[in-house]
Amino acid sequence: MAMTMPSSAGSDEPIMDINTTPLIDVMLVLLVMLIITIPIQLHSVNLNMPVGAPPPSDTKPEVVKIDIDETSRVYWQGVVLSSRAELEDKMRAAADQAVQPEIHVRPNRLAKYNTFAEVMVSANKIGLAKLGVIGSEQFIGQQ
Repeated sequence: MAMTMPSSAGSDEPIMDINTTPLIDVMLVLLVMLIITIPIQLHSVNLNMPVGAPPPSDTKPEVVKIDIDETSRVYWQGVVLSSRAELEDKMRAAADQAVQPEIHVRPNRLAKYNTFAEVMVSANKIGLAKLGVIGSEQFIGQQ
């Protein structure tokens, strides 16, 4: 790699080339420092799982079934409810029990989503912790 230098006798122009060697050296040092300081990413999630078998439960939890039919009427254990206030009163009574019952919500495929959402919001607002949606397989493949 030869470099032609202008002769000092014939030209008074300064050399306009930048010496990039120190810039490349600094860049490589910074790159190595960056690679070293980046923490190693672990592809695992640490969970504190309980050890052993859970104690057997002698009592089965009470199950409350809330059904929503195709006309968006709400049923509590098979009895039609007239308003959302009546639903919330029954939910408050269930939430106040010593052991909260499991709430199984079973919406019909043709029911309005708004009715289902109101039931879920009411349950969340009142503080029911054991809540599940039953029969969701009817919605598979629905567009």
